Amino acid sequence: MQEISSELPGHELVSAGIRDLGAGHESEAALLVAMAAPRLRAVGLEVPDGGGSTPSHRLYELLAQAERGGAHSRYNALVGRMSSFARAAEHAAARR
Repeated sequence: MQEISSELPGHELVSAGIRDLGAGHESEAALLVAMAAPRLRAVGLEVPDGGGSTPSHRLYELLAQAERGGAHSRYNALVGRMSSFARAAEHAAARR
């Protein structure tokens, strides 16, 4: 697996998601990475295929099963972390 800079916010979530997608595991991290796959690939990350046709819907369903009423807040927090990671990775790639 390629190394993701620990200086990027949310790096642990992205690393876990890429690892889970590669192993065929459906996790919060894997579905989040699948949602952001085009943007992550654009900055040079190797993102395995997976997550189904609508990973955003599946992620929300998974959160709703676990959170019991707090899925919306958790979903937004995860998407925000992914956006922060992607934005930072795009800035880092532009500086290279």
